[in-house]
Amino acid sequence: MSVPRLGVLALQGAAPAHMRALSSIGCPSAPVRVPDDLDGLDGLIIPGGESTTMSMLLESSGVLEPLQQAVDNGLGVFGTCAGMILASTTIEDGRDDQHALGIMDLTVQRNGYGRQRDSFEVDIDVDGHTFHAVFIRAPRIVSMGADVAVVAHYGSDPVLVREGRHLMASFHPELTGDTRIHEIFVAGLQDSRMQGG
Repeated sequence: MSVPRLGVLALQGAAPAHMRALSSIGCPSAPVRVPDDLDGLDGLIIPGGESTTMSMLLESSGVLEPLQQAVDNGLGVFGTCAGMILASTTIEDGRDDQHALGIMDLTVQRNGYGRQRDSFEVDIDVDGHTFHAVFIRAPRIVSMGADVAVVAHYGSDPVLVREGRHLMASFHPELTGDTRIHEIFVAGLQDSRMQGG
């Protein structure tokens, strides 16, 4: 099965760690900083970082509208922490000028688990296996659409969800050295291509 062409949004945030994770599973990726970097991609990771800053940089770099068009044309998106905030439909406690890209039907609360000092690590269950999840100023999913499937919970809260070829995580899988969440994203892109989606 061919390896999907992947990019990592590299305007601000933890892009290098995601690129290393992808490389370790045999999926090289390219940084996305300008609109042309989106050309030909099957999937894009929007990393953690500062969601309001990333929102402004998406606009000033000219990437915002081409990204939305690419998603409409089938680009799969994996958002982690701030990336999930940006990819949501509605952002609670966001700034008035902050973009919610509507990639996945989610309402999220910024810093839903507290500020930086409230960051924590915890084991969660992903497909019957333990995954050590790192939560840093993590967003909380408040509500989600009927087509969004929960892959993992923290307590009663969904923290890893998917819809079609899109995957969103409240936590930072790129910080653990465990690549299984990245593998789930890549496998979803491959399955979608096989099904002609």
